[in-house]
Parts: sequence; structure tokens; C-alpha cells
Amino acid sequence: MLSRNALVPELLVTDLATSVAFWVDLLGFTIAYRRPEQHFVFLEREGAQVMLEQFDADDHWLTAALVKPLGRGINLQIEVTAVAPLLARLEQRRWPLFQACEDAWYRADDIEVGLRQFLVQDPDGYLLRFGERLGERPLA
Repeated sequence: MLSRNALVPELLVTDLATSVAFWVDLLGFTIAYRRPEQHFVFLEREGAQVMLEQFDADDHWLTAALVKPLGRGINLQIEVTAVAPLLARLEQRRWPLFQACEDAWYRADDIEVGLRQFLVQDPDGYLLRFGERLGERPLA
């Protein structure tokens, strides 16, 4: 039985096949399950979970018209063991990065937490931030 996280975003997409190819082939997610009749997939990668559903104009959960890029105002941070394999796959397929890979340190109370991170947009424009943990250090 699939263990679900307490928070799992569900993203509306314009073309499920295109999105699945991106998320699975390029980003290394696997399909945990699907509901083809609803154009829906549940994806997982290293504990990160996301649901994709193909946009339907009759969807009763829409709060406004969908205009690309989708997901404006949010980025999904996805922790991975290593960013290098993802970067290599994206480069091989010539998929553009939204932000190049960098090492960043973020204050968390009295320490800093390090991430090697990059940002990429999926085919609908959702902003994804992949981060590899670099550890913790005391504040400078």
C-alpha cells in the first residue's frame, strides 16, 4: 500500500502525456498509480509526491481561468540525493533551466542549512526547485 505524505500537491496540466514524459523521463519520478479514465497520475521520487491531472474545462475546483505559466507565485522544493544526474538529463534533452545550479545557505534559527539547488519549469510553467542537502553550519 502506498504511504501518502500529509501534503501532496495536485497540479492541473494541459497535456498529461507531455507532463508524464517530463516528470518521469527527465526528472526520475515513478508512477505510483494512475486513473486513465480521469487523466490522472500519482508520482513519487525519493519520498516526494505529486499528483498530475489533465485540465478539464468542466472542473468544479477551478478558482479562475488557467493562464500559462501555471502555478505563478509558488515553487515546489523537491529534495533529492544528488542534483547532478538531473542536471545531466535536462542538459542532454536541452531543457532550459529557470535558474542555474548554485549552492545556497538559508538561516534556520541559529544555524544555516545548505542546498545545492536549481530551478526548472515543467511544460506548463510550474516552477520546481530541486535541492541536494549540503549540511548545516553555525551562523557566520
